[in-house]
Amino acid sequence: MTARHRRAVITGVGAVAPGGIGRDAYWDLLTAGRTATRRISLFDPAGFRSQVAAECDFDPLAAGLTPQEARRMDRAGQFVVVAAREAVADSGVELPGADPERVAVSIGSAVGCTTGLEEEYAVLSDGGRDWLVDHRYGVPHLYGYMVPSTLAVEVARQAGAEGPVALISTGCTSGLDAIGHGVQLIEEGTADIVLAGATDAPLSPITSACFDAIKATTANNDDPAHASRPFDGRRDGFVLGEGSAVMVIEELESARRRGATVYAEILGFAGRSNAFHMTGLKPDGREMAEAVRVALDRARLDPGDIDYINAHGSGTKQNDRHETAAFKRSLGQRAHEVPVSSIKSMIGHSLGAIGSLEIAACALALRHQVVPPTANLSTPDPECDLDYVPVTAREHRMDRVLSVGSGFGGFQTAMVLGRPAAAHGEAA
Repeated sequence: MTARHRRAVITGVGAVAPGGIGRDAYWDLLTAGRTATRRISLFDPAGFRSQVAAECDFDPLAAGLTPQEARRMDRAGQFVVVAAREAVADSGVELPGADPERVAVSIGSAVGCTTGLEEEYAVLSDGGRDWLVDHRYGVPHLYGYMVPSTLAVEVARQAGAEGPVALISTGCTSGLDAIGHGVQLIEEGTADIVLAGATDAPLSPITSACFDAIKATTANNDDPAHASRPFDGRRDGFVLGEGSAVMVIEELESARRRGATVYAEILGFAGRSNAFHMTGLKPDGREMAEAVRVALDRARLDPGDIDYINAHGSGTKQNDRHETAAFKRSLGQRAHEVPVSSIKSMIGHSLGAIGSLEIAACALALRHQVVPPTANLSTPDPECDLDYVPVTAREHRMDRVLSVGSGFGGFQTAMVLGRPAAAHGEAA
């Protein structure tokens, strides 16, 4: 079988998300249109401009980690290991029986072990009072917190993966890009099984201070449940979140031979950069549109073949208008006909992790034929004039879906997924 005929499919999904630990709880939250945003409880947010976030109600021991694992891993590491375990169990793949050199790991993260690093700095510096820190007070695993690749290594250790192991860090597109890298490993023949996804646990004082400084996050502290308002004319910034999603990605024929249930096939993937500004976006959406165009070309699809768009939809005016323009530019009239929604309205923006959570949502949407809504959308921005599926989930016939991501640094990523039979016009 030549590399170009190798097809990558999702056979397992695991999730740790705000408002729901586990794949089923996550999907229930999305389809119910519930928001998981609230006043920050992980630290005292008093004094910060934005005091709300979408937190995970996560207990590492209740989630199946041992006390030793919980002590060793940063919160982001705990998330991704739990999500990976669920994905493997969901897929039914027997990793002990697989060739370990044909099992790979591709994990994305924008900010690595931020929580552990900040906590340890506070201890070592005596609350920031000491310029010269005393290393003797650091935990033995501090070096692991400083090296983001530790997150991918933890998943590889759990899976017994001896193939390629990578940590992809491209800001807010990290989750999409890590899955795209995993797909490439399948297609080129380097691996037969890939655990791909992303994780971030950025809810910490340093992260809040950074986004406060540029006024990117919402100041709607009095009404946390309605603070995340993508495409709404009253929005005033995004809501920070946290979480992880991991997919088991396999070569299609191998998955069929073992009788695996396939959620979706990943048909096309492309990334572009605007080479423009660290946080700014050009209003015409040209770079995102180009990523969408190339992803469709690689999938051998036309704009009319897309049945749903999972938007980046961060809830900033700049981003929402930028990607609305990108959809019109890349899809033409189809942009006005296809439903578009942003799940960040419910689970916030978990930076590098969000792309993986969005791909998990797309896979589940294809499975259940339901489009998650854009919660809190009641006063549409006139410049965002597409069908954003306000408030309520919608049953909808879907064969192929598009998911996009946009990140600081100018990163723009697009990925196309399809129902396993419909992807190539096969009989369902």
